[in-house]
Amino acid sequence: MTAHRIFSWSPSAIVFDCDGTLMDTESHWQDARQRVFSEFGLRPPAGFAERAKGVHYTECGALMAEECGKPDFVDDMTDSLLRHFTALVADDPVTMPGATALVRLAARHLPLAVASNCPLDMVESSLDRAGLLDHFDHVVVAGDGVRPKPYPDVYTVAAGLCGVPPQEALAVEDSVTGIVSARKAGLRVLGTGPFPDGPGAEHADSWVANLADPDLVTWAQTRIAGED
Repeated sequence: MTAHRIFSWSPSAIVFDCDGTLMDTESHWQDARQRVFSEFGLRPPAGFAERAKGVHYTECGALMAEECGKPDFVDDMTDSLLRHFTALVADDPVTMPGATALVRLAARHLPLAVASNCPLDMVESSLDRAGLLDHFDHVVVAGDGVRPKPYPDVYTVAAGLCGVPPQEALAVEDSVTGIVSARKAGLRVLGTGPFPDGPGAEHADSWVANLADPDLVTWAQTRIAGED
């Protein structure tokens, strides 16, 4: 990783992932997957949680069914997954550490967007409940010809809507799936959260434990807000 590509640089726009980056919903996805497995009388394959992280929910439903040897259950498991997740988010919309402060500061100075693999209504409702939705100029999700991560589409579209070339925008991501998507689109990438196992995470330009990281806060105050 080359941290100086982030902390010595001022982006022209920032594009945030939602689940696990802005909103503490990754645990909800994990709980929802577990509920689906239990509902269908199945056990999650070893290492499934890491393989499913950041994957579009329709692909996740298919992956669950296929890895359990139940390909006929794809549609039912996918529907169940979304139903359980929606209920969990509605009960507990929680932001990740540092997310609210960073978004509010950055929104005063830069165009901001969200690029997510979740359905639009779910992203907007969770951000709205957290008081963050109005800080974003654009919310981009898969659909209508926009392919989900790890394809670059959501990040390419988001940077374009913000009015900047991809290389002038920063992506903030917590999953390998999202990092691959943003890098393919040409954005610089800041990783956040627990460092993922396996290959792919090294493609982030820098990594922080959370968005309240002191070095990240200082960078935002100086490189984005221009505070002394």
